[in-house]
Amino acid sequence: QVRLVESGGGLVQAGESLRLSCAASGRIFRINVMGWYRQAPGKQRELVATITTSGRINYADSVKGRFIISRDNAKNTNTVYLQMSNLKVEDTALYYCNAVDESSGYQYWGQGTQVTVSS
Repeated sequence: QVRLVESGGGLVQAGESLRLSCAASGRIFRINVMGWYRQAPGKQRELVATITTSGRINYADSVKGRFIISRDNAKNTNTVYLQMSNLKVEDTALYYCNAVDESSGYQYWGQGTQVTVSS
């Protein structure tokens, strides 16, 4: 099993920045891809950014140039960060951390952290 614990959400004004963190523990040796997804009220969950163990990164077009994903592959924990800059009202959503078991493809999810951007 893998446990994901997120932190760093909050309420900010448009144009400001936030940094999200997600610490993975447990059988992290099975994890390849980690990333962030978000879900706004009334909308489907969507990909924000992903990063592999080797550092290959993928961003949603809507966040390119504003968000940066990074990852710390420590021995007993993997932590993934999402630095969000120049936040927009449309970035308001519940942000979920995600990790994928490389062998089975099973996806683990965090509990979600709320990001609210006011105009």
